[in-house]
Amino acid sequence: MRAAPSQEEVRRHNLGTLLRHIHLRGSASRAELAEGMGLNRSTIMALTSELTAAGVVREELPRDTPRRAGRPSLVVRPESTRVYVLAFDIGVDRLVAARVGLGGVILERREATRPRVPFDPDELVGALAAFTRQLVRRTDRDAVCVGAGAAFSGTVRRADGMIRYGPNLGAIDVSLGNALSRRLGLGLTVSIGNDANLGALAEHRRGIGAGCTDLIYLHGDVGIGGGIIVGGRLLDGVDGYGGEVGHMVVNPSGRRCACGSRGCLEAEIGEHALLANAGRTGAGRVGRDAVRAMVDAAARGDAAARDALHRAGDWLGLGVANLVNVFNPGMVIFGGTLRDIYLGSAAQVRSRLATSTLAAPRERVKLRTAELGDDTTLVGAAELAFSEVLDDPLEVLARLRTTAAGRLPDRSGSNA
Repeated sequence: MRAAPSQEEVRRHNLGTLLRHIHLRGSASRAELAEGMGLNRSTIMALTSELTAAGVVREELPRDTPRRAGRPSLVVRPESTRVYVLAFDIGVDRLVAARVGLGGVILERREATRPRVPFDPDELVGALAAFTRQLVRRTDRDAVCVGAGAAFSGTVRRADGMIRYGPNLGAIDVSLGNALSRRLGLGLTVSIGNDANLGALAEHRRGIGAGCTDLIYLHGDVGIGGGIIVGGRLLDGVDGYGGEVGHMVVNPSGRRCACGSRGCLEAEIGEHALLANAGRTGAGRVGRDAVRAMVDAAARGDAAARDALHRAGDWLGLGVANLVNVFNPGMVIFGGTLRDIYLGSAAQVRSRLATSTLAAPRERVKLRTAELGDDTTLVGAAELAFSEVLDDPLEVLARLRTTAAGRLPDRSGSNA
């Protein structure tokens, strides 16, 4: 027989639930929180008072106070500028760093183009550390960093953030999480996640998939990745490698893939195949802008671009059909360059879906594009960073009471 939860465990659970509600759904009155959490108002008052004292939330009168008898219920709002995380998006062609406040508000960001040169972990970590110093030095004196997360285009071991394989960046067995944690010097562990998995998390929590418990997010960069949400939880596998749908074979006699297989979805509709089929290879014709230019050319009547796009749509539809048959999702979301590819080839995708899936699992599936746009994976990295705070707020509350502003040490004289 399992022992009843201790008072401390109940408090931890209730604080985390309330904080998660405010973080994901925004401001709410005490009355709304009491109803949503199934707790009495005195308990809600005690919880919000504790969070207010720590500077995590603030309470204030509603801005539009109705003219009726009785005292209006105070509204609880996140202190977005006081409590924040650092989020990094490490793509093939770009690096993004942002300061994201409680409630999911992107407070400030830095972004740079990443040249397609051999992968250098020290150079990458140095660039992100420089961005971070700029971001943190601009915070208010009482602002506190409570976490850090990064989205990476490759397979990532969940236990320690080890990059096992990032073929499109040339990364193999790189301990990026540990290197970033040491270089930032904030006393925080930098959590690393696969970009498509984090994209799925972001769209599920804050994007077009909010309220959908079973969805698949498909992400296009140079390659193709996927994130799968089942029953409201990310399906990432025993070690964190789940969702590698880009290496699902759709054409056994097709193009050779960077992974060593042949006819993977990535090999058939990834950036290299798409631009080659459209006859649009050459100097400068790489990256998201090149793919989007090809899709735009197809819309303007370029025959080669149109044929390449429709061909990609057919393979994409086959991949989606396989996933719908296996997972029966309520929604499939296209992000990154796949957003543009889908919009230009929706007829082919839907046609393949109609002919290659069982009728029952496709009855309710919706095909949508990412609502968060190019920030989907960045927002996912921020949600990864906030996860520890929401799961166990007590440790963070203790730190907030005793720690001054979370600032990087001044290393202006170092080679960081």
